[in-house]
Amino acid sequence: MFKLGRKRGEKLEFGVFTLPILIAIIAVFYYPFVMTIRYSLTKWNGISKHPKFIGLDNFKQIFMGDANFSQAAWFTIKYAILYIVIINVLAILLALVLDMKLKTTNWLRAAFFIPYILSLVIVGFIWKFIFMQGFESLGDSTGWGIFDLSWLGEPGLAFVSILFVSIWQSIGFYMVIYIAGLQSVPDDLKEAATVDGAGPVRRFFNVTLPLLAPSITISVFMALTNSIKIFDVILSLTGGGPGGTTYSVAYDIYRDTFQNNLYGYGTAKALILFVAVLIITAIQLTIFKRREVEA
Repeated sequence: MFKLGRKRGEKLEFGVFTLPILIAIIAVFYYPFVMTIRYSLTKWNGISKHPKFIGLDNFKQIFMGDANFSQAAWFTIKYAILYIVIINVLAILLALVLDMKLKTTNWLRAAFFIPYILSLVIVGFIWKFIFMQGFESLGDSTGWGIFDLSWLGEPGLAFVSILFVSIWQSIGFYMVIYIAGLQSVPDDLKEAATVDGAGPVRRFFNVTLPLLAPSITISVFMALTNSIKIFDVILSLTGGGPGGTTYSVAYDIYRDTFQNNLYGYGTAKALILFVAVLIITAIQLTIFKRREVEA
């Protein structure tokens, strides 16, 4: 009887502590997700009390007749590929340098990580000022033509500007992940490779890089999800311009939903983005986890 009562008490205690969390998760995540599915099947302006049910018409229009969504999807794909490749390569190189025993290592790590603490919205406004006024002053004082370019006024340069600012702001985060991975590589393996005559480059590709597989998996996963959902830096830096050439999928959803009052249509786009992120990240994690096992 004592054991039975004790088990019931433990179950009751477990329920008391977990029930509020379950209620919060249902209220914050699952209920809005169900409502998202519901509103994606309606024509709704966000004001009327009775959204009009239209079935799959929103999805048909998105995939068959929405040029803005197609352009935004292409922009997001280009941005995601370049962002993932560039930021991971640069983060690994920085981690290799800052993993060395230098006198200024701690200061340099802090300097690279500090921008990540700032919001991308704030960073976007800061760099907007730099591109529009700071570069003009530098161009007048140095005479270099690169500062006279319209970095936010031409489609190609605006894309490069968004990519550069995003990488500048977040590279410190990925650098820390790779530094942690480098510090977990056993020194005896490096020494054994050195004894076998392997140089620094060969030692990195044959020993260090395979053992960095868990860090690479995490970093690529984070870079992938963050790049697909890019929104805040576009909002503050270019506002989708020039001429809508820097619309990402997330920004296109924001524009349709909150500027054009197409809540049902925007919700359908948000649902498509959610499914795309879910599928892409699941594939990426599966592929990279297999390589971890092989490594």
